[in-house]
Amino acid sequence: MKNFIKKIIVYILQLEAQLVLRKYQPKVIAVTGSVGKTLTKDAIYAALKTSFFIRKSQKSFNSEIGIPLTILGCANAWNNPLKWIKNIFEGFALIFLKNHYPKWLVLEVGADRPGDIENITKWLKPDVVVITAFGEVPVHVEFFNSVDQLVEEKSYLVKALKKDGILITSIDDKQALDMKNKTNSRVMTFGFKEGAQVKASNEQILYDTEGKGVVQGITFKVDYGNNSLPARLNGVFGRNHIHSALAGLAVGLSQDLNMVTMLDSLSTYNTPPGRLKLLPGIKNSFILDDTYNSSPIAAEAAIKALQEIELKGKRIAVLGDMLELGKYSVEEHKKLGEMAAAVCDVLVTVGLRAKDITQGALVGGLNEENIYQFEEAAEAGKFLESLITEGDVILVKGSQGVRMEKTVEEIMLHPENKHRLLVRQDVEWLSR
Repeated sequence: MKNFIKKIIVYILQLEAQLVLRKYQPKVIAVTGSVGKTLTKDAIYAALKTSFFIRKSQKSFNSEIGIPLTILGCANAWNNPLKWIKNIFEGFALIFLKNHYPKWLVLEVGADRPGDIENITKWLKPDVVVITAFGEVPVHVEFFNSVDQLVEEKSYLVKALKKDGILITSIDDKQALDMKNKTNSRVMTFGFKEGAQVKASNEQILYDTEGKGVVQGITFKVDYGNNSLPARLNGVFGRNHIHSALAGLAVGLSQDLNMVTMLDSLSTYNTPPGRLKLLPGIKNSFILDDTYNSSPIAAEAAIKALQEIELKGKRIAVLGDMLELGKYSVEEHKKLGEMAAAVCDVLVTVGLRAKDITQGALVGGLNEENIYQFEEAAEAGKFLESLITEGDVILVKGSQGVRMEKTVEEIMLHPENKHRLLVRQDVEWLSR
């Protein structure tokens, strides 16, 4: 009965979303890939917001119900039937009454199972499609027969591009770049490799000027055509943030926006929690909070970020289960353990699958005395309170279901600010 009611609600909201798109005719930017969708969506919004009246998906509204909610400008009602009714009536109001509606929409589009994106593109026709990255073993591959099938599912969005649309894709990921063969539309590339139309180089960690070793963010150079400009992102770390910023710049440049104006906007925008955010920790330590989700490609990027930071203390990796990997799970967890062993001084694992991370770390040469295993994220956090010393940098990463933000909560300097700084602080999540 519950699933039947859900299907009715989804049908009504999708129908309303179609009618709203038809009435107001906003330009639609659709972002997909297997990693970095939310970061990229937010970077695009930051780059364009000073030039256009624009709306973005809230949090990770990327499903058959999240996308219509974004188009309608409604919140997730979770299990509250009265709020769902309210959302439906708000949709009718948009359709039948005059409204000041955004000229641009930035929509995150995901796929958990075969047919998800194919069904969405039956009614959603984007003006711009942005492809982030896939990696050798993408997240959400569990319910697909192969990686190729998952990538093919994502390609439906490219095939749905309007005739005068544009595909903007990463040059650093082969499967993302191959998407250019799925369309006759204009293609624009971004990334770190030679040949990218919007290219980043010379990335550096930005430390404080007082010599205290405090990481303030990252700087890099952006090349486009004959222009080369300096860029800065504050309060974050890692190539994934640069990659997302490049995507935002590429979208703006495709619309002839000024790159200096966009770089100014990107330098000040507040990136979402749990995506390699730098947080102060207890005992003058530093936390790399990457707790939003995890996948092999994202976990590898996080380990590299941990390696690059130059601080006086220990490098501690706290790694939870990577979910939805299906038959690839054991192998990928072991690979992650080997990577971690080459970088960290101490490894803490959380979850049943993460025990394979431990096995990989032992193969990689990390001393067993420096490896600790826990079932629950909060338990690992309480243990870390006694392990952390001044100057340590602690990477915390794991899939959504492992709730690794509970580890961060135990070791962050200002837990009273957790509702603003950590992921999954909604009442619905906290009650789980």
